[in-house]
Amino acid sequence: MVSGTIRYWAAAKEAAGAAEEPYEAATLAEALDRVRSRHAGNQRLLQVLRRSSFLVDERPVGRRPHDEVALTEGGSVEVLPPFAGG
Repeated sequence: MVSGTIRYWAAAKEAAGAAEEPYEAATLAEALDRVRSRHAGNQRLLQVLRRSSFLVDERPVGRRPHDEVALTEGGSVEVLPPFAGG
């Protein structure tokens, strides 16, 4: 298990009520599961997470299974909700 920072952008930031929070997890799936547990009563954030794309250490996750995306010590996970416009 490693530690890092989850950063929320746009609607994710508004729904989370914070710009970032720490994570302790080995994979993106574990980190997101912990966020969902911590914010279980926040349906708005949970909905935003379902629609979001993610960057891990500045690299797009794309369609890779989240349980196959390893996290790094001191790394970052960016939560990018869909943006309107072009």
